[in-house]
Amino acid sequence: MTKTTTKSEEKQSSPQKMADLLNALKEQKIPVPGELVEGTVINVGKNEVMIDIGGYAIGIVRGKELEDESGEYSDLKVGDKVQATVLELENEKGALELSFRQAGHQKAWDNLEKMKKDGTIIKAKIVDANKGGLMCKIGGVVGFMPVSQLTPEHYPRVEGGDKNKILEILKGYVNQEFEVKIIDVDEREEKLILSERAAWEEKQKDIISQYKVGQIVEGVVTGVVDFGAFIEFGEEMEGLIHISELAWQRIDNPRDFIKVGDKVKAKIIDIEGSKISLSIKALQEDPWKNIHKKYKVGDKVKGKVLKLNDFGAFVELDKDIHGLAHISELSDYPIQSPAEVLEIGQTYDFKIVSLEPSEHRLGLSIKALKEKSNKTEEKDKTAKKETKEKDETKTSKEETKDKQEKEENKEEKPDKQ
Repeated sequence: MTKTTTKSEEKQSSPQKMADLLNALKEQKIPVPGELVEGTVINVGKNEVMIDIGGYAIGIVRGKELEDESGEYSDLKVGDKVQATVLELENEKGALELSFRQAGHQKAWDNLEKMKKDGTIIKAKIVDANKGGLMCKIGGVVGFMPVSQLTPEHYPRVEGGDKNKILEILKGYVNQEFEVKIIDVDEREEKLILSERAAWEEKQKDIISQYKVGQIVEGVVTGVVDFGAFIEFGEEMEGLIHISELAWQRIDNPRDFIKVGDKVKAKIIDIEGSKISLSIKALQEDPWKNIHKKYKVGDKVKGKVLKLNDFGAFVELDKDIHGLAHISELSDYPIQSPAEVLEIGQTYDFKIVSLEPSEHRLGLSIKALKEKSNKTEEKDKTAKKETKEKDETKTSKEETKDKQEKEENKEEKPDKQ
């Protein structure tokens, strides 16, 4: 039998339902501006999103407050659960004024901190470039990736280091996506630094672990820059031979010594992350080791002038040994520039005035040769003077002796008569 409800009972139950609703609302904490609230999307318009906040209030997000740095709310649909920051308790529509922008900002930076801590590899879109690197976007946050943090594949190798050409290459990466790791993040300063190289290193760990310092590798020169040459070897591995490791002698321009396409052998001298440093000269005997067999302080040598600068001249004695003639050793009178007495490519006589094999230094002098020449001339003059004086003294003595003998002869003649 179905139970029927009388009008009297309905009147009694209605006040009870209202009381229960009021009690529920009392228990619901009223948000304050700046607080984060959760809700469900009930409408998505072109410039606003309406959110049901726990069944007791309606919130609106609109205009610039729809911008979300975290990127989480870029494609909302009805029924999606969201979080927003309260801006006003009641706007002109009687609704809560909310913001994804403020809530998203905090969430975005929190996510970035977590990804840095976890070492997460993520994709970043290149949005712009300058001469120092690339501007990249993760979600709604723009970060910076220095040129030094690019992988060998994307590193701009430009002869002469022309910054305009470097920028042209970097601009070509705009709108591409690179896999990166976060290496520095600071919400207060809104600083986000990214590294493609660090992400690449993560993937190359197993391959890099196969190589050890001291190992000899053989590869092909893939790039030559002012500071050295890049060598590709093994399974897509690449190392750098610094200009100082190309040869024992001084090299001003790596391109004079090595070129793209050359096949070379080199020794691994350092491994730091994915950065492998190589050396060609480490495979050759140090020519300075037995230099005393070829050169000594005081030797007169011939040398070819390779380079002039403000403080002197770099001189080639042979293919392995180069020396420095300081400007103060080039002339016995003051000069403003080595170019006043020397010419690049010409050969001159020098005197070795210092030799430091352990430091690979050899000092040369032209002035010392002139000083020696002057001393020799003075010595010759002195010798001639002394000889002349001796001759004059001898002549004087002989003349005196002859005179005495004549006088003695005169005195002897009367006695004989």
